[in-house]
Amino acid sequence: MKVTMSNHPKIGVFVCHCGSNIAGHVDVAAVADYAEQLPGVVFVQRNLYTCSEAGLNEIKLAIAEQELERVVVAACTPRTHEPLFRDTCREAGLNPYLFEFVNIRDQCSWVHMREMEAATEKAKDLVRMGVAKAHLLQPLEEQEVPVEPAALVIGGGMIGMTAALNLAQRGFTVKLVERQAELGGMLLRLDKLYPTQDDAQPLVQERVAGVRRNERIEVVTAATLRQVKGFIGNYEVVVEDEEGRQFSFKVGAIIVATGAQILQPLGLYGYDGQRVITQLELEKRFRDWQSGGQPAELPARVVMIQCVGARIPERPYCSRICCTTAIKNALEIKAYNPAAEVYILYRDTETQGTRYEAYYTRAREAGIQFIRYSPRRPPEVDEKRVVVYDELLGARLGIPCDMVVLSTPLVAHEDARELAQLLKVPVDEHGFFLEAHVKLRPLDFATDGVYVAGTARWPAHLEETIAQAYGAAARAATVLSKDHVTSSGVVAQVNEALCRGCGRCIEVCEFGAPVLVEVRPGVTVARVNPVVCKGCGACSSICPTGAMVAMHFTDQQVTAMVRAALAVE
Repeated sequence: MKVTMSNHPKIGVFVCHCGSNIAGHVDVAAVADYAEQLPGVVFVQRNLYTCSEAGLNEIKLAIAEQELERVVVAACTPRTHEPLFRDTCREAGLNPYLFEFVNIRDQCSWVHMREMEAATEKAKDLVRMGVAKAHLLQPLEEQEVPVEPAALVIGGGMIGMTAALNLAQRGFTVKLVERQAELGGMLLRLDKLYPTQDDAQPLVQERVAGVRRNERIEVVTAATLRQVKGFIGNYEVVVEDEEGRQFSFKVGAIIVATGAQILQPLGLYGYDGQRVITQLELEKRFRDWQSGGQPAELPARVVMIQCVGARIPERPYCSRICCTTAIKNALEIKAYNPAAEVYILYRDTETQGTRYEAYYTRAREAGIQFIRYSPRRPPEVDEKRVVVYDELLGARLGIPCDMVVLSTPLVAHEDARELAQLLKVPVDEHGFFLEAHVKLRPLDFATDGVYVAGTARWPAHLEETIAQAYGAAARAATVLSKDHVTSSGVVAQVNEALCRGCGRCIEVCEFGAPVLVEVRPGVTVARVNPVVCKGCGACSSICPTGAMVAMHFTDQQVTAMVRAALAVE
């Protein structure tokens, strides 16, 4: 690779129009003309789309012909395009970390759309800062780490089994760990599936059988994850079974598919598990009635109350599945007894998409009554009836009923935070696992090599979560299919001569990258695992001696950018 330590490196600046995304609100020509005047800049070029094949080829050509030693691209966001431009520099023979990205789309054109002159001046400032940093960029090295071609799937419900089967069919060994005594998860407790009204049990049994007979999948039930160490490609896992025996194994990737649980509505609407029950308890009664295990007749008058325990200050989210679940069970009641009276009391009806909208229409045609209530006037349940204020009629109604069914939301498992700590991944304020980016990396965690699917991530319909299972398996396969993975060069490094082994870096690191090592008797210093490190700089900012350095964002480089921003010579 081409490496330079020149005090006055040759810098090339490429300014992107991004169609009208940038050029429609920033004077790109003026920014390019300004860049030509900056110290060290020997080449400036404007591109319609710098990330296009033509734009990338022009960068490669300029590196070769102009003998560029640093490259600055002023375009969109490094979140999506920085790897692309780094690879382009690498292909041209330039160390990929001698590249600097300046975001003039998100930080200029998009936020100052009606202020073209101001947006242009700000773009000039950012380019000046990027060039100032580029002068001080140093070549960084990446490390290769071998990959263990096996995966751990945590959770043996439909989503975990689907992900495990998908990986096994790709030829990878899979360890499937389930905390319950049997596979199947929530679907074991369901009667029907919406919107088809198909029986749930055959689907579960078929998937369980597929997992059990696959030789590449090792199933461990009634087991708990106790320890996870390592990094992408090389995780060491310890699992404990119900008898207290522990065993360990290595995997290259991990998929979290632990699902969620139904909120028990204790203290709400007179819930007693007998006359006032949940939708899930109603499904159990359906199964009992079908099997003849319960002689009681199906109630003829049923009221369902939606959003019980959801969309309230302590739980403000919509669980998404409650409306369709209520419609499914209401239709099931009508299938048993067409003369039954079924009322669904709702705040808002969540039936997105044509399939679910048609499902809602089918329920109306079956004679199921929908009554809208306001949270300001919630329904009142007594021994014989439910009283509700109908928002659309503007009248107070009393509905005689034999059974009240409460639709409660999915909530995170109580031990989700404990599992998150083991895996060093985040959860949100409700306890659901938090992906790296909701749009760009919806199934990835910020911790490389760990992925999430299903309702462990957020409440979702079955078909949506199954799609996530395939997606998570595909993401894990991108790691497992490689002989090795390459770590980033943007990591923290330790000047051991300055380190006094205080451990502050270990306290703040979310990824467990730094560790304390005794280099000689009585002398302990910090060392960073470059594969685990994300280069976030938290350790560098808290280090009291300045021993910890965030490469690619050194104090000198950041200071140069600040001075450039303030136009200080």
